[in-house]
Amino acid sequence: MTDRTVVRAGHLLDVRAGGFVADRALVVEDGRVAAVLAGADAPSAAETASLDLRDLWVVPGLIDCHTHLVGDVQEAGVPATTTSAAQEAFSGVRNARATLRAGFTSVRDLGSFRAFVDRDLRDAIDAGDVDGPRMQVAGAYITAPWGGGDVVGLAHDIRLPDDLRFGVVTSPAEVRDRVRRLLIGGVDVIKCIATGAVLTQGGVPGAPELTEDELRAAVEEASHYGASVAAHAHGAEGAKRAIRAGVRSIEHGSILDDEAVAMLAASGTYLVMDLYDGEWIAEAGARDGWPAETLRKNDETMATAVLVFRRAVAARVPLAFGTDSGVYPHGLNARQLAWYVRCGLSPLGAVRSATLWAAELMGWADRVGTLEPARFADLVAVAGDPLADVRELESPVVVAKGGRVVRDDRGAARA
Repeated sequence: MTDRTVVRAGHLLDVRAGGFVADRALVVEDGRVAAVLAGADAPSAAETASLDLRDLWVVPGLIDCHTHLVGDVQEAGVPATTTSAAQEAFSGVRNARATLRAGFTSVRDLGSFRAFVDRDLRDAIDAGDVDGPRMQVAGAYITAPWGGGDVVGLAHDIRLPDDLRFGVVTSPAEVRDRVRRLLIGGVDVIKCIATGAVLTQGGVPGAPELTEDELRAAVEEASHYGASVAAHAHGAEGAKRAIRAGVRSIEHGSILDDEAVAMLAASGTYLVMDLYDGEWIAEAGARDGWPAETLRKNDETMATAVLVFRRAVAARVPLAFGTDSGVYPHGLNARQLAWYVRCGLSPLGAVRSATLWAAELMGWADRVGTLEPARFADLVAVAGDPLADVRELESPVVVAKGGRVVRDDRGAARA
C-alpha cells in the first residue's frame, strides 16, 4: 500500500527558479515528492493525510557538506584517545539527531578518528534504528604521519590501536591500499588531509602534507569505485596539488592565493568553506583557556578566509555549504548561512549553497536539494521569509525527512 501525504505550504521555495511560490501542495508518496500542485488542486484532507504548513515558509531540507558527527566536540586536545569506539558511536547517535532536528536532512560526513564508526552510524540511520540525516561518509582520514588527520600530542612511545591510525600513509602505494580498503569497506567518499590543520598540535595550516602523487593516487583509486575525493587544504600549495590531482572539493581553503582561486574556477572544483566554527573557536577558546597556538592559528586563518570567500564568490567558484560541525556543538549548523551572506553571497545564494549546490557536489541532485518530483520529501519550515533574513533558518519550526515529521515546535509555541 502506498504511503501518501499532502504537505500544504503557504510559501514554497523553488530553489532552482530562485523565489517563493504561494499556496502550493506537495503530494508525497513513499517518502518522495510525487507532484507539486496549486493549493486549490490538492487532494482534500478527507482523501489523504495532510501536513498543514500554510502559515510557514518551506524550503528543501538543508545539506551540510562537511560534518563530523562521530565523537564529542573537538577541542584543542588529543582526540578519540579517552573514549571507546562504542562511546564514539553513541555520541554519533546524539549528534545525528541534533543535526536532523536543526533542519539538515543530508550531510557529507568527512572522517572520524576511529575508522568506520561513521559508516556504521550511516547504516543504522538508513535501517531506521537511529534518527539522523542521510549520510555520505569517509570512514577515516588519508593523512601523513603526524599530519592533520593523525592523532598527535601523545608521548612518542605510546602505541595506538589500528583503527585510530587506519589512514596514515607514507607513499602513493599506501594511499591506494587505504583508499581501496575504505571503499570496499563501504564508505562513500575519500577525505585526504593535504595540509596542516588549525586544531592539530604543532601543525601548520599552510604547510603541504601530502604530495601531488599521493593525492593523484587517491583520486585515481577512488575513481575505480565511482567515488570522489575531498581534500582538506588551508594553504595554497596543498590546494593546488589537490586541484591538479583532480579532487572533487577543497575543504577550508583559508589561505588560498589568487592563483588557487582561479584554478578552482577553471577546473570546476568545489570550495567548501567553514566560517562559523572560527567564531566559535575564538569564543570558546578564550573562555576555556585553549592553547595560545590554537587561538593564534584560528585568528590568522579566519582573517584570510573571509577574503578568500569574497574572492571565490567574485570568481564564480562552485561553492557548497560545509561547517566542520564537531568543532562547534552539533545543531548550530545554520548559523553559518549568515556568515556566507556577510561575505558576499545573497540570501538566495546562501540557501542554494546548502541545497541545490550541495546536492550537486555530493552527486545527489536526483534525490535531495530541491522539492521536485522524484526527490525525497525533505523539508524545513520556518516562521519568516529566509530570503529576507537568512537567519530564519536558525530556528526551524517543522522539519520533515522523507515526509516524516521529525520536529514540530508549533504546539510548544502555542503553549
